[in-house]
Amino acid sequence: MKDPHNDPKLLSAAPPPEEIEENLRRIEKKDWWVWANSIFVTLLLTGAVTSFALPSLAQGATTFFRIRFTEAVFGLVSLVVLFNIYTIYQQVLIKRLRRQLAEKQHHAMLLRDLAMVDALTGLYNRRFAEQRLTAEVARSARKGHPLTVVLMDLDEFKYINDTYGHPAGDVVLQEFAAALNRVIRSGDLAVRMGGDEFLLILPECNLTQLQLVFSRLGPIETEWNGRKIPIKYSAGWKQYDAGDQPEAMIAGADQALYVNKRAAKNQPLPAALPV
Repeated sequence: MKDPHNDPKLLSAAPPPEEIEENLRRIEKKDWWVWANSIFVTLLLTGAVTSFALPSLAQGATTFFRIRFTEAVFGLVSLVVLFNIYTIYQQVLIKRLRRQLAEKQHHAMLLRDLAMVDALTGLYNRRFAEQRLTAEVARSARKGHPLTVVLMDLDEFKYINDTYGHPAGDVVLQEFAAALNRVIRSGDLAVRMGGDEFLLILPECNLTQLQLVFSRLGPIETEWNGRKIPIKYSAGWKQYDAGDQPEAMIAGADQALYVNKRAAKNQPLPAALPV
């Protein structure tokens, strides 16, 4: 079964935002055109009625002229009514187009979320993380701000799946993801990279602040069928150095994770590791 987050056919079904915005601009122009023409035609017909009425009133029109005048007024009123019907019809079409575009926009946003969000944990996925990390690295390069990435994986996750079953493993992943979301700031990003591997992107974060993140995370556990399951993890991190590329930062964090995992396999909090 295909993953809907990475299905190119599903992603291609969403209209690009530029197309939606262009269609909205066209509808807005058409709307203004209809209203402007309505005002223009109304003023034009009002002037025509006035031009017919004034000579008749000034000269004391005969019955013959009164009949012609009445017919003229009736014709102009008919034109006004027909034009108003046309205007209403155009407004109905415009509202229908707006509704269709709003539905397309909602559909596009839904597909974007499917492409960027991990369905199990609700965290952003690797695809979005790569885009965000590229932007944050570029910002740190321009402004010299600190940036830290943290790569994490769960210890004994295979044992949890084998012992309690994969549904229990899913609950563990969800609980760990929720814990990450609780301890990071609004400008930070928690990501599920895949399997039991997670990534934190922490702008404006140095190593001292990183230890505060770990201390807030603390011991984590969840419950499955009345049994408590401790959730242990290992972590490695990399601070931005001038010239670093996003791939190099993730690779550095991965290497630090490997070293930390070997050095403190059963510790919930990793020992400090200079990078």
